Amino acid sequence: MRNTAKITTAVVAAGALTLGLSACGSDKDAASDTSGPLVVAASPVPHAEILNFVKDNLAEEAGLDLEVKEFTDYVTPNTATEDGSVGANYFQTQPYLDDFNKKNGTHVVSVVDVHLEPLGLYSHKVKKADELKSGATIAIPNDTVNEGRALQLLAAGGLLTLKDGVGTSATPADITENPKKLTFKELEAAQTPRSLDDVDAAVVNGNYAIEADLKPAEDALVLEEAKGNPNSNLLAVKEGQENDPRVKKLAKLLTSPEVKKFIEDKYAGSVLASF
Repeated sequence: MRNTAKITTAVVAAGALTLGLSACGSDKDAASDTSGPLVVAASPVPHAEILNFVKDNLAEEAGLDLEVKEFTDYVTPNTATEDGSVGANYFQTQPYLDDFNKKNGTHVVSVVDVHLEPLGLYSHKVKKADELKSGATIAIPNDTVNEGRALQLLAAGGLLTLKDGVGTSATPADITENPKKLTFKELEAAQTPRSLDDVDAAVVNGNYAIEADLKPAEDALVLEEAKGNPNSNLLAVKEGQENDPRVKKLAKLLTSPEVKKFIEDKYAGSVLASF
């Protein structure tokens, strides 16, 4: 069992309130008090696993007191970073962060790229993408960036054609050719691997695929390529905290040869170092 705290949104809200009350007296919160541990919000796999490797093997020698808190959604880590409940987060890509800041008025910024989790198309019903029948239902993430990324993956796999230039903002309305007459079931990203028994195939984010015991390098019908991919997962902080010495130490450790080897050995191509 990992020695990592799992937090519900309710607990985060309560914690944020407590921190807010404390700040009234001290003008400090978890992000601005650099004397305490650096608290990092992370998805359980692979982000928290990578952070725990750093915590257990590298942090002490570097003089870094690191605390890892797991979150299973793609919203709370950013809101907790914004309100100071945590000092940093590690779970997202730059396109997702840009979209989140724009929609929520938050001020979270990237510090360093760490790894890529290739997005993949998976199925319990067919072995190859071209075996999908006419009218097949495909589950895709429902957030703006990951939905667009999923549609780009399907286009790269030859299953559909999208309008030129739509990028990660693509929606099903941007499909210009759909020869298999695919239909789409939009789900919260964490739900896509759980839908595999109910749909013909699903596009699953790399971290959720690994949690579901899927092996992207082996099981994906179509898998994102790493070369030229803008979707590296990154360490992020609230704007203004980039020069926190704890953050700088963590950024250096996360892009160290030791972490690269850990990623290569543990994930065998399902997670790829971006440095």
